[in-house]
Amino acid sequence: MRFKLTMLVLCVLFIPGSQSLAADGFVPLFDGQTLDGWTPLPGGTWKVSDGAIVGSQDSSKSRHGMLLSQKQYGDFIVRLKYKSLKGNSGFYFRVQKVDSAVSVKGFQAEIDADGKDVGGLYETLGRAWVVQPKPEEIKTYYKVKDWNEMTVSAIGGDIAVTVNGVQTAALKDDPSPREGYFGMQLHGGQNMHVLFKDVEIKQLPESVQPESVE
Repeated sequence: MRFKLTMLVLCVLFIPGSQSLAADGFVPLFDGQTLDGWTPLPGGTWKVSDGAIVGSQDSSKSRHGMLLSQKQYGDFIVRLKYKSLKGNSGFYFRVQKVDSAVSVKGFQAEIDADGKDVGGLYETLGRAWVVQPKPEEIKTYYKVKDWNEMTVSAIGGDIAVTVNGVQTAALKDDPSPREGYFGMQLHGGQNMHVLFKDVEIKQLPESVQPESVE
């Protein structure tokens, strides 16, 4: 009986996506197989293929396609991998739903197939560009039409974005909302093809500052 119990524990430890694998405090926001926990809003097409969330849309659609988390989150570190093959996308955080062609209001960490403004911070229906990286900087860290690693942290008003280990944006004591949804975007009026995988979150109390967001 003791041997069987030990084997059962070992099996649980090595199940892909198991909560027990998150020794560093991160847990999956995407299970790698379904869109459970996420809701597609009108516009674009979202599906799961080969362990990745795949978003697509053609340029005839003027509305932004959005895939929104079903829960709202406050302070966090999120890490993910993405591959942008066509068009302009973004990873949204702390956003609110609105009745408009863009569906949400709030921050996005910029994603673009050709690398334009990648890793910058844009506030939709707000201040527009808050942090806009320079093209010469982007060339040093962005992998064109390949898998890139992005980390977004938001603790109180302190916000930071990294792409492939390079900090691309940082704000201190920003006045933006402290809670909201996560989202993945398909830009309206463009041919879109973007993939996301390994989306994980570490939730934090506001008083806790992470040692690193890389």
